[in-house]
Amino acid sequence: MGHSHESNVKRIWGVFAFLSVVTIVEVALGIVRPHSLYMTNLLSMNLLNWIFIILTVVKAYYIMWAFMHLEGEKSNLRWSIVGPLVFLILYLVFILLVEGNYVYDVFKTSHYKWIF
Repeated sequence: MGHSHESNVKRIWGVFAFLSVVTIVEVALGIVRPHSLYMTNLLSMNLLNWIFIILTVVKAYYIMWAFMHLEGEKSNLRWSIVGPLVFLILYLVFILLVEGNYVYDVFKTSHYKWIF
């Protein structure tokens, strides 16, 4: 009995298409920067930035799903890999935004001058 080899060309093109569409949407939103999204605040940050963060996390998850072959694994193993990474990405974004906003407020409202 011979082993049948299944071609993954269709799957590769599907992954490429999904990641390309998400990236094109990100770039288009970055270039156009719609006023309704840019001027709408949600949790002290404009809605456009939230959309960028969400799309980036979706791409990171899908890259792990497709290229680390997690779709064929059991749910517990999959979430033991993906869960901490998604949590750490979101935590890093939160810390960067909070600290960056604090530094901006300090330089904006204090007697210190912008030196960089």
